[in-house]
Amino acid sequence: MTQRTDPEPLRRLVVLRHAKSARPEGVTDHERPLAPRGARDAPAAGRVLADSGCLPGLALCSTALRARRTWELAAAQWGTPPPVRHDPRLYHAGVPELLAVIHEVPAEVETLLLVGHNPGLEDLVLTLAGEGLDDTLDRVRAKFPTSAVAVLSWRSARWRDLAPGSALLTSLTVPRGGKR
Repeated sequence: MTQRTDPEPLRRLVVLRHAKSARPEGVTDHERPLAPRGARDAPAAGRVLADSGCLPGLALCSTALRARRTWELAAAQWGTPPPVRHDPRLYHAGVPELLAVIHEVPAEVETLLLVGHNPGLEDLVLTLAGEGLDDTLDRVRAKFPTSAVAVLSWRSARWRDLAPGSALLTSLTVPRGGKR
């Protein structure tokens, strides 16, 4: 009798660039708040994730105010938000730093949300995506705007196996909230 092995679990990395931020005079980059448009777009990003059934088991968020506020407004759209870790390594992080943080994620987390900044997030998506559905890769190459939500999928038992070119970019959405 042939022994059947189950495939590796499907993992999803959801990459959310912080919503549009303001640039008030005298405020440090780390403490920049969301602009009015950002305050409208962040909840729309949360609704997109809820509607797509792509809610995370864990969120990793930059410590910058605009990223934290994006997380809060997006997560408020869900019944029960997942645990969140605010990690200072995600602020101004490049691909090596972002991957190091992702590789630490426990194996029981199947869907991870990463909330951070460009150019690191755009570079991360382009580095990890070996392929993309439809025109998703071309769209990321053209622009990864504020509030953009990219979903990468692959099969693996561990997050530390995530490597350049190993994931499929399954979707790219740029949610926009309506005027209040």
